[in-house]
Amino acid sequence: MNERQKALFFDIDGTLFSEINRNVPVSAKEAIDQARKNGHLVFINTGRTYSLIGPVARMVEVDGYCCGCGTRVVAGEEILYSTTIPRKRGSEIKQIIMRHKLDGVLEGTEGCYFRKEDSWMPVVAKMKDQMIKEGKVSTFGWEEDCYDFDKFFVLSDENSDIKGFHQALKDDIDIINRGNGFYECVPTGHTKATGIELIMKHYDIDLSDVYVFGDSTNDLPMFQFAKNCVLMGHHSVELEPYATFFTKNVEDDGVAYAMKKLGLI
Repeated sequence: MNERQKALFFDIDGTLFSEINRNVPVSAKEAIDQARKNGHLVFINTGRTYSLIGPVARMVEVDGYCCGCGTRVVAGEEILYSTTIPRKRGSEIKQIIMRHKLDGVLEGTEGCYFRKEDSWMPVVAKMKDQMIKEGKVSTFGWEEDCYDFDKFFVLSDENSDIKGFHQALKDDIDIINRGNGFYECVPTGHTKATGIELIMKHYDIDLSDVYVFGDSTNDLPMFQFAKNCVLMGHHSVELEPYATFFTKNVEDDGVAYAMKKLGLI
């Protein structure tokens, strides 16, 4: 094993956490524990905002979190960075979403926010019901302006004006096409790579000692940034040109397999 300290960054959904069985594989937990015992630092680097990482955070012990595509970065107990969309702009964004006939969820540090009325989109309605059961949804809806949110997630259908939506947000929001009509929307200048940079500076870690693990399009900035990029079995093809190691699916112990092959454990 290389004795130099490494910093490992793991996406959650489809990488560390199985979207099929809704769990972190035992092999991944054990591999992360061993990596930390070997002196390496381990971070979750996710599109989920801080309010949504609780279930996974309870499954695996790590050294910190990069949440909401770089909108909140935590090292140990220290908050290195945190930002929200200005409240006035947040109010405008809600109107933009509805005007262009999309629906979705506003994601914040304290909780998530849906429209109070039932969505005409079954996927959004199902998402809302599931998140209510998990205690992640605020009692406040889009109708109130008494809260802040970090980023947002929208879904389109055949009636949505995606071109107009992009145009209305082009100056301050980056829109990530997640496929199947889903769009992840993040304040410009924030990505999973910016979160990594803050962690590197805090711990004085060299880029050559950074390893990233991911599977989807919001992982693209960290794959473009890092030199050691582990791509999961099921993945977005956009990541393939930047991958330096192809591993198995999360359910097939892909995380542990890669960490062993790369000499991290």
